Amino acid sequence: MTSPGPPRLWDISAPVNAASPVYPGDAPYRQEWSAAIGPGSAVNVGRLTLSPHIGTHADAPLHYDNGGEAIGALALDAFIGPCRVIHAMDCGPLIAWHHIAHAMTTDLPPRVLLRTYARMPVERWDAGLTAIAPEVLERLADAGIVLIGIDTASVDPADSPGLPSHQVLRRRGLRVLENLVLDVVPEGDYELIALPLKFTTADASPVRAVLRALP
Repeated sequence: MTSPGPPRLWDISAPVNAASPVYPGDAPYRQEWSAAIGPGSAVNVGRLTLSPHIGTHADAPLHYDNGGEAIGALALDAFIGPCRVIHAMDCGPLIAWHHIAHAMTTDLPPRVLLRTYARMPVERWDAGLTAIAPEVLERLADAGIVLIGIDTASVDPADSPGLPSHQVLRRRGLRVLENLVLDVVPEGDYELIALPLKFTTADASPVRAVLRALP
């Protein structure tokens, strides 16, 4: 009897429920029932209130630029295709280039996902989250990266007033995924699928992000 091989599909999405953390002041997840199975209804129908930045999500340019596109207007190409998972553990408040230099090879795929946590805190807000230095995003854009992902809630420090890394995203046309769950994903190359919903006026969208093993 042969032992099972490594998984071919990794779900890298955070659970979304009433315990899901949000940026202080954002709308938490709340679910009510508009209809419930019973004498007057054959089905259950829920009503949701939540921030579009809850759980694993994609930011739209509208999030950090009044003239930017809403999430539903973005082309989907950046959100699906080859990616590289890079571990940048225990690197302090900002990921610097030397934290990821070991994975910067000439065959770098156009999407990079960064793991900073040993265990991503899916049920608590982390005010001390690890962010990405703006110059790292500049260098990744120079290397042809079209999407950057991270397992923290933001590419900028939680208390950053000017959001300089988000401004690099805006200026360089980079797409971003935040709150990924990469706890059990080894470093290496995968296929990413993380499609945002077609919210035509929203500044972000939750995604169901998965990685598939490459052939």
